[in-house]
Amino acid sequence: MPSDYANDSPHMEEKPLMSDTDGPSGGVAPPPPARRGSWLLVLLVLLAFAVGVVLTVLALPRIQRWNAPQRPSVLSDPLLNAAAPGVPMRPLSADAGQMLDARVVQLEERLNRITVEAQAASGNAARAEGLLVAFAARRALDSGTPLGYIEGQLRLRFGQAQPRAVATIINAAREPVTLADLRAGLTALANRVTVPPADASWWEALEHEAREIITIHRASTPSPRPQAALDRALRYLDGSQVGAALAEVEQMPGRAAADRWMQYARRYMEARRALDLIETAAILEPRQLRAADGAPVAQTSPLAP
Repeated sequence: MPSDYANDSPHMEEKPLMSDTDGPSGGVAPPPPARRGSWLLVLLVLLAFAVGVVLTVLALPRIQRWNAPQRPSVLSDPLLNAAAPGVPMRPLSADAGQMLDARVVQLEERLNRITVEAQAASGNAARAEGLLVAFAARRALDSGTPLGYIEGQLRLRFGQAQPRAVATIINAAREPVTLADLRAGLTALANRVTVPPADASWWEALEHEAREIITIHRASTPSPRPQAALDRALRYLDGSQVGAALAEVEQMPGRAAADRWMQYARRYMEARRALDLIETAAILEPRQLRAADGAPVAQTSPLAP
C-alpha cells in the first residue's frame, strides 16, 4: 500500500528510543530538585549583616567620644579635682586629707623662704647703696666739691643712725678743707712756726738758739729741731697722715702762728672720722639704717657677728 511504502522510505522520521529511566507513560523527565547550600549561604550573609549593625550601634557612643576634642583637666592632682567647677564635692579620705595638709605646709614653707630671701636681698641692696653714698661723700670732701644730691641721701639714709656724723660731713662740705690746702698753708707758715714768736721770753729765745746749735737725742727718736719737724710734717701730709702732721706742728716753737692751720687740720680729721662712722653704719647698723624710700632696713648685715 502506498502508505506503507511512504513509511518505509528513507525520509521517514525516527522516534527516539525510550531509555530505562523513562516513565511508564513515556513522557519527559522532571528537573532535579534545588540545592540546599545556596539557602544556607544567604542565611549566613543576613546573619552577618545583622551582627554588624548591632555592633555598630553599640560602638557608636565610644567612637563619638574618641572623635570629640579632649578638654584639659583642671588639675592633675586627683585630690584637688573635686574642687573643679561642675564636679560634685566628695569627702576626702583620711590619707588624702593628710597628703593635702602636707602639701599645704610645704607651700607655706616655700612662700616663707621666698619672702625671707626677698627681704634679705632688699636689705643687702639698701646697705650697698648706703655704702656707695658714703664713698661719694668722701670723694666730694677729698676734692673740695659740694655734696649736691649726696647731702639729701646722707640725711635720708643715715640721719637717724648717725645724726652727728651727718651734720659734721655737711658742715665740712660747705667749707671744704683738702690735703692740698693743708700742705700749702703749712708751707706758707714755715718761717713762722720754726722760730719763737716776737713776744717770747729771753729764755725761750735762748733755748731755741741752743737747739739750733746742738741737739741731743736717741738714734731711734726723730730730731727735735724745728726745721726737721717741719719737714716731717710735710711728708706726713703727702701721705694723708694729717694727725701725725698736726702732732709735729703742735711741738714747734712758733705753733701760735699756726693756730688757724691747726683748726683746719682738726676739721679735716673730724670729717674723715664722720665718714668712717657712716661707712660702718652702712655695713653693720642693725636698726636705724634707711633705704632709698625711707623704709627701715631690718635685715642684718652678712658681715655682722
